Formats: sequence, structure tokens, C-alpha cells
Amino acid sequence: MRIQKLTTLALFTTLALGIYAVESALPAMIPIPGIKPGLANIITLVLLHRYSAKDTLTVLLARILLSTLLFGQAMSLLYSLAGGLACLALMYPISRLLHQKHIYITGIMGALAHNMAQLLVAFGITQVAGVFVYCPFLLLSGIVTGCFTGLCCHFLLKYLPLPTVR
Repeated sequence: MRIQKLTTLALFTTLALGIYAVESALPAMIPIPGIKPGLANIITLVLLHRYSAKDTLTVLLARILLSTLLFGQAMSLLYSLAGGLACLALMYPISRLLHQKHIYITGIMGALAHNMAQLLVAFGITQVAGVFVYCPFLLLSGIVTGCFTGLCCHFLLKYLPLPTVR
């Protein structure tokens, strides 16, 4: 990996980690467990549109591992990995299918995948079907937050000259 590309990806990782740290420090907007804006996903969307899927995955995994080490608990690693990987696994083909247009749709689908993966992990851990009561709330929040992160990414890509290093 070239030094310039490595440095750029490290900066994106740091930016995503910083956004995550700020978001973690904020009080919950809604008193329902698991509902957060997911602002670090803006960086994932930017990377998905400017870099390869491998680069995006590298930054995503680095952010998840570092955020767990710095701010989380061991259990949060499981939830974050499931949500992040499901999110990227759905956003990548949707982004390509939409020819990297309508980023807000990609953001919404990613947020929904993230929420559903975390819900499945919660069910797998607790073996309590009652966790699915949260499903409508997580779907609604996924639509709102995914749209927001997608629109933030759209405006970042439109108005900021971000480097593309291949």
C-alpha cells in the first residue's frame, strides 16, 4: 500500500473515530436502547463512493476495533461488527446498483441493515423474542438517520474536494 493511500485511510479512520467519540458523549436523543444517529457512517459512505470496498472495509474495521478498545465494552464489539459488516454488505451493492447516485437511499439501506443485524445479535445473545418489539422503532430510526447520513455524505462529496487515492 502506498504511503499516501495509507495516510489518507488513517486520516479517515481518525475522523470516523472522532465522530464516534463525540456521538458517544452526547446524551441519548430518544429513550429507546440502540437508537443513535450513526454519524461515523458518513465516513463509510464517503469511502464507499471514493475508494474501493476493500479500503472502506479496512477503515470500518479499524474504527470498530479502536472504538471498542477506547470507548466500549467487549460486548459492544459483537454488536458493532455485526451492524457495521451488515451495513457495508448491503450498501456496497446498492451503491453500485444506483451508480453511486441517490446516496441517501444507500444510507437508509445501510442504517436498516445495521439495526436489523444488531437486533439479531441481541436475540442471539438473550434468546428472548421480546427484543423484536424494538423492530418498528429501529426501522423508523434507520430511515431517518440513514437519510441524514446519506445527505451529509452527498453534500460532503459535492462541496468538499476530497482526495481520491487508488
